Amino acid sequence: MICTVLGAGVAGLCAATALAERGADVRVIDPRAVTAASALAGGMLAPFCEGESAPDLVVRAGQDAAAWWEARIGPLTRRGTLVLAPARDQAELHRFARATRAHEWVVPATLELALENRFARGLYYASEAHMDPRRALSILRQRAEGLGVRFAERGSPEGQIIDCRGWAARDLLPDLRAVRGEMLLVEAPDVPLSRTLRLLHPRFPCYIVPRGLGRYMIGATMVESEDSGAITARAAMELLSAAYTVHPGFAEARILEASAGLRPAFPDNIPAIRQTGGRIHMNGMYRHGFLMAPVLAEQLANDLMGGLQNAG
Repeated sequence: MICTVLGAGVAGLCAATALAERGADVRVIDPRAVTAASALAGGMLAPFCEGESAPDLVVRAGQDAAAWWEARIGPLTRRGTLVLAPARDQAELHRFARATRAHEWVVPATLELALENRFARGLYYASEAHMDPRRALSILRQRAEGLGVRFAERGSPEGQIIDCRGWAARDLLPDLRAVRGEMLLVEAPDVPLSRTLRLLHPRFPCYIVPRGLGRYMIGATMVESEDSGAITARAAMELLSAAYTVHPGFAEARILEASAGLRPAFPDNIPAIRQTGGRIHMNGMYRHGFLMAPVLAEQLANDLMGGLQNAG
């Protein structure tokens, strides 16, 4: 079967890989080396934490994501997720606990010594993982190429078209909307954290994801906007303020990158596969791209190609 995948972000690469593993002749067309929304992701594989706002479908399906990624890109960082809240926002921590499962109450400093005397209680989701999304996409692309997938910046689609263009597909998906996300990449060698932290706040919750070598990704702003411009001063200040609340060492951090991107989302915020106009759309990843793209890619490949042939 000949397939053309449009888009080389997380959705497109997962779809191309799953199809090629089943023997499809796959070509990927994307004018950009890396799709913006995927490159700016946190890379968290945290299905249980997502249950705070996501439906159970995402929580259940997302539990298979870590194994899928690990089988294709190698070991992930499996140190769980630690959810925190300042003393004044303990009600947020209890609300989060009621909305999620698979966690335990902990003293944060028993997991991260750098948090000693800063937080009295936290929620620990031991089974969750994270990875560097840019590295993950680079390795996945190499794997796809090894399976015979061809990449091009332009060209005419052939065979079955799989549209994974994200927000760029809004011309064919009228109910698709943009959710703006803003992030910082900082270097803070004086902050020794080893696992993903989520800081709860009534207005601007954020997450901090270790990238290794003293680098951290700080993000999670969610704005209903189609503005793809640079990160705002307000967002940057809020993210830095939240990071400083977690550890004062972030005050001396060097900002390596400050970026913003548009996440594609359907009205119910659930990623989905749709068929329209002779093409298949895999879109609406919202904030669940790295968690749900593997699930949808396997579903797509099973529907088109049948059982697994070459994965492993």
